[in-house]
Amino acid sequence: MADHQQGDQPSSTKGIERRIVEKNRRNHMKNLCSMLNSLLPNNNNTRGRELSRVDQIDEAINYIKNLETKVKMAQEKKESLILQRKRSRSGGSSSTSEAPKIEIHEVGSSLQIILTCGLDNQIIFSEIIRILQEENIVVKSVHSSSFAGNSMLNVVHAEIQQYSFLLETTAMSIEKLRRIVDMHGGNF
Repeated sequence: MADHQQGDQPSSTKGIERRIVEKNRRNHMKNLCSMLNSLLPNNNNTRGRELSRVDQIDEAINYIKNLETKVKMAQEKKESLILQRKRSRSGGSSSTSEAPKIEIHEVGSSLQIILTCGLDNQIIFSEIIRILQEENIVVKSVHSSSFAGNSMLNVVHAEIQQYSFLLETTAMSIEKLRRIVDMHGGNF
């Protein structure tokens, strides 16, 4: 009988341990609820009153659902913009402007570059000027004008430097200009 009593703890000790475990569990849940509430945008209280834990959890659920809806809407908008951009680059019917076009006329050491593109493709014009400068081709004049609502006509008159006046160098420069336009879905 003595062996049996040593293996078993008195019921009062078991009860105390259970109460301590339960108290720790409640404290842990209280801390978790407080942490969750602190992550909400209006985490203090609503209309000057303290929210119950159940109300705090309901607030968190509503906030998370609202965020999920906003994320879904943002993803749909992103996909729509990507699709619209692809269509405009491929010349689809939803395009708001024509694909960029370039004409390059070379007479001796002079170049005339005519770029037609939409207002949304003006970065191409900047790239053309940058390439001309990199190739030591001096820009003498630039004329830009808008037409047909959302299209621009850019005419660049440039002069090839004497030391760059090699057929290969000029041909490579012209090819770079055409690649820039082609990269943006253009024609030449």
